[in-house]
Amino acid sequence: MKRFHVHAHVDDLQASVAFYSKLFSAAPTRLEGDYAKWMLDDPRINFALSRRSGEFGVNHLGLQVDSAAELGAMRDQLQRADSAMLEEAGANCCYATSDKYWVTDPQGVAWETFHSLGAIPVYGEDSEKAAEARACCEPQPAAKSCCAGAC
Repeated sequence: MKRFHVHAHVDDLQASVAFYSKLFSAAPTRLEGDYAKWMLDDPRINFALSRRSGEFGVNHLGLQVDSAAELGAMRDQLQRADSAMLEEAGANCCYATSDKYWVTDPQGVAWETFHSLGAIPVYGEDSEKAAEARACCEPQPAAKSCCAGAC
């Protein structure tokens, strides 16, 4: 089953967490100094906030799937939508390791489809790969992709 995903950048994480906790009538399922995530079942959404560089507001949209098989099934759909689809295996971002695909819609909105493999203790990873993509999880419309391997 798919879960809709929204990731927004905010200026004041504490104020945003207080607002969304009241809006959703739930505390975040993951809360860090620079990140918060709600995994809600009603509505079925993975809603994340981060205090990262970039413009404030919606950073990207996506679909989270429950299995590698579902992710594989989504691959053809995504590639039909955007032939410049970017694949990332074992990407470390947002305190999780995931396999994912990125596409960009005609208006430049980045879409992430991913299967989470497990939690990690940091937002991203400090590696050569991460250094090449300092804008972790920030859409790059000109490149028709996001996260260029770091997240």
